Amino acid sequence: MASDRTTSQVLFDNGTHKCISFTSLVKGEGIQANQFLIIDHGRAAVLDPGGDLTYVPLTMELSKYTKLSHLDYVMASHQDPDIITSMPRWLVYTDAKIVASKLWARFLPHLNSSFTSERMKGNWLDRLIELPDPGQVIPLGESSIVAVPAHFLHSVGNFQFYDPIAKILFSGDMGASIVEDANQIVDNFELHTRKMKGFHQRYMCNNKVIRLWVNMVRTMDVDMIVPQHGLPFVGKAKIKQFLDWIETLQCGTDLMDESVFSYPPKTNR
Repeated sequence: MASDRTTSQVLFDNGTHKCISFTSLVKGEGIQANQFLIIDHGRAAVLDPGGDLTYVPLTMELSKYTKLSHLDYVMASHQDPDIITSMPRWLVYTDAKIVASKLWARFLPHLNSSFTSERMKGNWLDRLIELPDPGQVIPLGESSIVAVPAHFLHSVGNFQFYDPIAKILFSGDMGASIVEDANQIVDNFELHTRKMKGFHQRYMCNNKVIRLWVNMVRTMDVDMIVPQHGLPFVGKAKIKQFLDWIETLQCGTDLMDESVFSYPPKTNR
């Protein structure tokens, strides 16, 4: 992966098709998060752009690769604040359409203010692409981005985005790790599991859903899995290591019992 500076990494570039990752835009107390840009023949899509913490620095970084007027889509894997709370700004300052699960379509307007409604370009419903549960192929330039179902990993309406040209799966929270420097790739996998295990045990629904997801991904031609937090898995060998590991992980409801669902004890004031 080539990089032009520490905040961005060019994941793929064949001359007409590019994928760029922005890894260091969150400052202060916010959790580290990656944002992504895909460009094909001049048309662009932003994936999981984040909130107010990232909007200004992200648009500054995007300007190095494309113009906001060339942005066709802002794509959200799910509804979390670090994913899509900057939506009102994209609606006001670009012509981009918002791509999100149909389950969250009715909730996203709550992010908008009267200012947004007055200033945004076009009608809200005309700017929204609601993804059905099985997913959808979304045209971009002369290529496409595939919204791949990843429900309950960790959101009830959750999608990952697959780029069939770059063979990159932008996996949202699946594969996420808690690291200080995300401008790297996974090297020592066994050591890296320590930075993933607790997160996945808490945020993923259960092992049944994970196994369904793993079975699907094994049928896909993926050269890179790039999560929304932490380090990417590059190469089929590293991807296999991750799939083999996550496939057996007990998590979420697998770990719940009566010790969790018990009435809190009375505390002395």
